[in-house]
Amino acid sequence: MLQIGDELSCFSVVFVLTLFASRSAVCSSLFTASLYVFLVIFRYPQVPADRAKQVLRPTRLGSGGVSVVAHRGAGHDAPENTLAAIREARLNGATGVELDLEFTADGVPVVMRDETVDRTTNGSGLLSVLRFSEVSRLDASAKHRLRERFHGERVPTLQEAVKECIRQQLTVFFDVKGHPDEAVAVLREMYRTNPVLYNSSIVCSFEPKVIYKMRQADPEVVTALTHRPWRLSQQEDGTPRFSASWKYHWLQLLDVLLDWAHHHLLWDLCGVSAFLVHRSVISPDYVKYWAERGVELIGWTVNTAVEKQYYQDVLNASYLTDSLREDCEAAY
Repeated sequence: MLQIGDELSCFSVVFVLTLFASRSAVCSSLFTASLYVFLVIFRYPQVPADRAKQVLRPTRLGSGGVSVVAHRGAGHDAPENTLAAIREARLNGATGVELDLEFTADGVPVVMRDETVDRTTNGSGLLSVLRFSEVSRLDASAKHRLRERFHGERVPTLQEAVKECIRQQLTVFFDVKGHPDEAVAVLREMYRTNPVLYNSSIVCSFEPKVIYKMRQADPEVVTALTHRPWRLSQQEDGTPRFSASWKYHWLQLLDVLLDWAHHHLLWDLCGVSAFLVHRSVISPDYVKYWAERGVELIGWTVNTAVEKQYYQDVLNASYLTDSLREDCEAAY
């Protein structure tokens, strides 16, 4: 009944907006009906709930336990997105790790957050112009606060990182920010060669296109949409992305439309099992909203002991964190 009510509400909004724009009841009806038919034909169903739960709430947590996911391997505790970070995360009690997928100039999938190597290594330049032979020589601990302890840590390939996660029995959150076709092809092969990932990993992205392509390539993969309010118009620290007023306000309008689409259309079209959202918008009602739709809500990035206790005891919701040891500032 909830799903039917959601759809009626969603398509009523579409009809009213189209009617307002077109001033034609016929056009509004045809557009709304076409959108409904499109969703019915092209939507992907969620993976079975028991398998999604095995990924998002592993049985080793016990009944009611929440997953604690090391964001970029918990980059405050060890150099982010490295094998050392994966090992440290396991030692510090994480149930999973989030890994960022990028590609070198020669097409090698590596684990790195940025499009350049400047922020985290002793090198400089775009990944898109650096070959893996060059990237592999860089020190991934060079800019880290604990660089003396982790000196010489390298940028791992995706394959190396996945093997280490499997070895450490950690759930993998693959974060895909770009290169949708290349990323989907690589991940599809990764699942084929490592079937254990079907029950121990999830593919996440801000881009619905990535998630839809992943479900298209392999409908058995557990997926999640990632969302932050005002992402198009504002940086992660809240500052405008563009100085031009007209551009900023235009992107704010697009942000409103994207927010509505995420909550009413895109999650259903892609058949996601989880929704990763910025901690600033999470509340008990918001957790309930997604739970009623069979979707697990996961917060990011939760970095203080008080917040973590709130997620554990009040929200009963899983979360991503930059540190499993102490309070820290959020990593952008």
